[in-house]
Amino acid sequence: MEVCSTMKSCRGLIALSALVLASCEKNSDGTRGTAVADAAYHTKAGAVNIYAEDGANNLAPEAARAVPMVYVPNSRSGSVTVIDPKTYEVVRTFPTGKVPQHVVPSYDLSTLWVANNASNSLTPIDPLTAQEGNPVKVDDPYNMYFTPDGKNAMVIAEARHRIDFRDPKDMTLQQSLRVACKGLDHVEFTADNQYAIATCEFSGQLVKIDLATRSAVGYLTLDPDKFINYIPRQISRLLSRRKARSAAMAALMTVPSMPQDIRSSPDGSKFYVADMKEDGVFVVDPVKFERIGFIHTGVGTHGIYPSRDGTKLYVTNRGWNTIMGGRHGLGSISVLDPSTDKVVANWPIPGGGSPDMGDVTADGKELWVSGRYDDEVYVFDTATGKLTHRIPVGHEPHGLCVWPQPGRYSLGHTGNMR
Repeated sequence: MEVCSTMKSCRGLIALSALVLASCEKNSDGTRGTAVADAAYHTKAGAVNIYAEDGANNLAPEAARAVPMVYVPNSRSGSVTVIDPKTYEVVRTFPTGKVPQHVVPSYDLSTLWVANNASNSLTPIDPLTAQEGNPVKVDDPYNMYFTPDGKNAMVIAEARHRIDFRDPKDMTLQQSLRVACKGLDHVEFTADNQYAIATCEFSGQLVKIDLATRSAVGYLTLDPDKFINYIPRQISRLLSRRKARSAAMAALMTVPSMPQDIRSSPDGSKFYVADMKEDGVFVVDPVKFERIGFIHTGVGTHGIYPSRDGTKLYVTNRGWNTIMGGRHGLGSISVLDPSTDKVVANWPIPGGGSPDMGDVTADGKELWVSGRYDDEVYVFDTATGKLTHRIPVGHEPHGLCVWPQPGRYSLGHTGNMR
């Protein structure tokens, strides 16, 4: 989260209003979004399930050698908790840099990277020993992804409004791409591997990146009608505020739409975008780059994880519409069928909770997710939807990684496998 002065927040929101209003205008082809070049693509013939290599226990040789563990970054504790998934017991907790956000498997599956947002560093973990190594200096690593060809790491430098393309091994900077939206967050790749689409949490937008040219080719405002009515009113409110902290929070948190995680349907024809403010999932056509639907799930919709056969998407509802949530919220898991775009099940958390980020186990039998505001980890039985374990960890656990996971390579985040 970026904190700034009152006047800077005002100027930023005014500039943002111009950008958002521009992105609400129709392009020449009738779609909504910034009118910039955007070449269409066609899904490869015969591509049915992009998650086909992620089937139960289909581990690559490198992943099969790993010690099975669950790694939980505790953002406010500056540490990672390691849990044995067989005994559900904490093995150890080790310090990292400040505000570790996600534990990210490398493209070649040889390293797990802890993204230490506030310390400008990545802490490597050897998955063969579950031991950490010396940190590597990297600017503002909120999250990290890898291009589908494995040639680049894409460090999501959220506060700097940048995607930094780096060498995937030593993290040497190759190129920086600055984007015209706020709160870069999560990324998904098109089925032909030509484009990346990223969420912009604090401006209610998506940005489409051409991976060949490393350039932004379009912006999409997810809920333009709300923004048109919202911007003038919120600018007026913001200008009347006197406390810098209140102004900064108002600029970030009172937007009507806050996209979080983003995932593709198995056939690549649709992208699903979890929105924390709208309590559901936007459905987006990644080729035309336009919104085509919305599915209500639950309060504070946040993460999206495919089942091992790709027939279901597990959607985490964090229970709060703010980045400053409390304990025992209205957290739940929604099970979405991407073939019908219908929610087929809802899994509540007895007594409340805050499910955030996580992974499905290698055998597909469990869903592990962090409890962001309850300082715990949840384990769900995917066959029954029952919450089977609540494991105490550090303060504000975030991008939890279950390792190993099936797949030939990792596209980043907590294990977007292909």
